[in-house]
Amino acid sequence: MQHKKNPSEIEIEDQKTIKSKELNIKEALVPVILLIAMLAYNIFFVKDQEWLGAYTNQFILLIAGGIAALIGFFNKVTLKSMLFEIYKNIKSVFIPIMILFLVGALAGTWLVSGVIPAMVYYGLQVLSPTIFLPACVLIAAIISIATGSSWTTSATVGIALIGIGEALGISLGMVAGAVISGAYFGDKMSPLSDTTNLAPAMAGTDIFTHIRYMAITTVPTIIITLIIFTIISLTIETTGNTDVSDLLNSIDQTFNITPWLFLVPLAVIALILAKTKPLIALGIGVLLAAIFAMVFQPEILSSLSSSSINALLNSIFVDTEIITSNDKLNELFSAGGIKGMLWTIFLIICAMVFGGTMGAIGALARITRALLSLATTVFGLFASTVFSCIGLNIIASDQYLAIVIPGKMFKEAFEDKGLAPENLSRTLEDGGTVTSVLIPWNTCGAYQSGVLGVGVDEYFAYAIFNWLSPFTTLLFAAFRIKIKMLKAI
Repeated sequence: MQHKKNPSEIEIEDQKTIKSKELNIKEALVPVILLIAMLAYNIFFVKDQEWLGAYTNQFILLIAGGIAALIGFFNKVTLKSMLFEIYKNIKSVFIPIMILFLVGALAGTWLVSGVIPAMVYYGLQVLSPTIFLPACVLIAAIISIATGSSWTTSATVGIALIGIGEALGISLGMVAGAVISGAYFGDKMSPLSDTTNLAPAMAGTDIFTHIRYMAITTVPTIIITLIIFTIISLTIETTGNTDVSDLLNSIDQTFNITPWLFLVPLAVIALILAKTKPLIALGIGVLLAAIFAMVFQPEILSSLSSSSINALLNSIFVDTEIITSNDKLNELFSAGGIKGMLWTIFLIICAMVFGGTMGAIGALARITRALLSLATTVFGLFASTVFSCIGLNIIASDQYLAIVIPGKMFKEAFEDKGLAPENLSRTLEDGGTVTSVLIPWNTCGAYQSGVLGVGVDEYFAYAIFNWLSPFTTLLFAAFRIKIKMLKAI
């Protein structure tokens, strides 16, 4: 069985075989414990959470990675091996980083072109506070199912919904939580999603069997999520004025608002549905927005710079602020461009350094193996898988590793207990895919907080679907509800 091997010898997603002394569990956990301790200290005891400056979280990840490297050296792991794993990890997030650059550019150009203001303008007339939060869940879910991407959903409709929510005076943590809940439901259930394809591939089943079986836990979870958001929407007291006429007038006076502006986001969504690569789709979105800005918003461009080209370049690369007659809108109609994404990008790179080092020294495999040893019952096996996925989201900072490593490690154990492979694939998604966004230094958490402009600590409690999913799958396992067996045991 795979889990009986020396963890340093287990091949995981093309991971180079390392001949080193096997770590004990205490050694494997030292970097993790110190990482969590330093992050906790920064969050709870440091004013403004800048213990080591603006890039505190990044420095903490690098310090934890350095500690992991020292443990690796003690156990005869070479520097070359660690650098190789770090290189592979950073290489694996190259495309997501490029997407983040384009999302920054997209936010800036969509602002100066009037696309985001138009979304807010028309959205304010349709979405009232009483239905707004469940509507956010449904809209994000539909777009995410159609595109197969929670990231794209947040970068398009998510940004618009955040803007509408801010204008209505609704807590941005609530709005972001609703958007993320819907986006990750759609991501899980879409056959176009990379994680939805990856999980059954690791478990040994096909994607449509996986989706049908996953619906057993996913549909009840999203229904509960919608009920909770409906109750919240009906009971919250918003600071915004339900009479949005003043906001509408301010937007109308500042921008040239026309339904034609919706052609830009519709074009991006159409390209993604046509399976165009995200980089190309988002790049076209930036280009179209620049053209629309020159056609529909020449006054805005002239107010930002003496040259329209300079104004557009500034919107792509640096901060852009558009002044209106309403203070709330002034805060809303600002974007950081590519510059605003740098903090998030640095966080992802540092997380990959930490995760790569932990993988190179065999710590990831050792921790997963320890959890596997606790799986003496069917429920214990499900629980170990879930905790492995969550743990790897914390340690490796990447949702793909949180699916791949437990998938390979637990596959034979599920077979030994007579469990159909779709049990494993569903658990990988319920434990790995959806929880990644709840970890601030995970690539998904960093991305979503960066794109939506809302910290993980602000939306954590309201990402109801995401933290409820692991509990749902464990509840079904505990009571043996719809647990498909290969044979009677």
